[in-house]
Amino acid sequence: MTDQTAPQAGPRAKLSTDPYRGTRDFLPPEMSVRTQVFGTLYRVLEAFGFVRYDGPLLEAFELYEAKSSQEIVNEQLYSLVDKGGRRLVIRPEMTPTVARMIAGHSQELALPVRWYAHVNCHRYERPQRGRLREHWQINADIFGSTSHECEVELFDLIRELMLSIGAEPSTYAIRANDRILAEAAFTNWVGLDRAALRPVLRALDKWEKVDEATREAMLQENGLTPEQIDRVKAYAAMDLEQICGVAGPEAAGQSNLAKVIQGGLCRTPVKFDPLILRAFEYYTSTVFEVFDTSPTNRRSLFGGGRYDNLVSLFKKERIPGIGFGMGDVTLFDFLETHEILPAPRVSPDVYVFGLDADSRATAYGVARELQEAGFHVVRSLDDLALPKHLKYASRVGARFVIMAGLSELAPGQVALRNMSESSQEILSAGEVPAHLASA
Repeated sequence: MTDQTAPQAGPRAKLSTDPYRGTRDFLPPEMSVRTQVFGTLYRVLEAFGFVRYDGPLLEAFELYEAKSSQEIVNEQLYSLVDKGGRRLVIRPEMTPTVARMIAGHSQELALPVRWYAHVNCHRYERPQRGRLREHWQINADIFGSTSHECEVELFDLIRELMLSIGAEPSTYAIRANDRILAEAAFTNWVGLDRAALRPVLRALDKWEKVDEATREAMLQENGLTPEQIDRVKAYAAMDLEQICGVAGPEAAGQSNLAKVIQGGLCRTPVKFDPLILRAFEYYTSTVFEVFDTSPTNRRSLFGGGRYDNLVSLFKKERIPGIGFGMGDVTLFDFLETHEILPAPRVSPDVYVFGLDADSRATAYGVARELQEAGFHVVRSLDDLALPKHLKYASRVGARFVIMAGLSELAPGQVALRNMSESSQEILSAGEVPAHLASA
């Protein structure tokens, strides 16, 4: 009889503990910092009347194919086909999703609405400073109004959001443009037809990132004459008044941004910049970006704009929208650059233990009262010797330790140790919450 025992497999290599490239793990200290920052931003958003919503991580491929930038659709989408043969994407941004939701529920809403979300998004990018494959983003949008007061509201909101996290006005700048003005300037003055307009706008969106020869080549590739190229270069150096002049009175009269800047309508300084165009196809007029002014991190932090036609992908009703998305990667680079990150808060207020069964019951009763009073309390889970309890309390950074079951304690008493002062006092169990509240 032959031995048919299967050969023993060799030891399997251990799995990597690293996250997928371009994504991050957030350990408790870092998560504490993030929670503090985002909690502050939520409070400002809600003070401005924004209410929170959420949506699915998976969306139909067509939703992004229709209106996202070609770079995202062609190069950066995480896409899949489900078991029913449907093409899906892991969302790369939130604006198409919120437009879909507004369209689907417009009859239930009292427009205009102010909505915000905090979601994670995914793009297949080369990880580098300021760009990862997964990022968390706060989106704030207003739907249902074409008024220039929407722009004023968002610019003032950005000012308050930045102030709330410790950013002085000198540390950032809002740069804005209007695609109505830009497109009118290029059709009326430069003489471009509609087919050439989008590629030229995309070239201008990269204007400051490339040299003069590359700029010239990008424009020549799109069939511009030498005279047209000269006018595009002239456009890139114009101020708002000059752009309004070459765009024509009709376009100038339609520009919310011109009303805001020329009328001095918001508290926040907004600088007109003809090169802010943004790559997303759905923007229709106002576009803006917030830049770090530090020479060590001079880059765009976040941006947004007006998209008055996006909801029309889903229904005939026209519901204008305007908003921005604030990504966490660039935001936290900014906070680090300016040294305004809050300190982590992960240490408990109190560590509680008892040295035997009876004293543990006393200690845990105190722990429950302290938790109800709002203290952050860690109670021992293991039966340890006194030195090990104190060592653990020190390692987790507890401010106070409550000990029950010490030989010198009477029934119903506990010892309270102040870890920073190495002082200790004896209290009845019922006295502890009030005593710590006054400490």
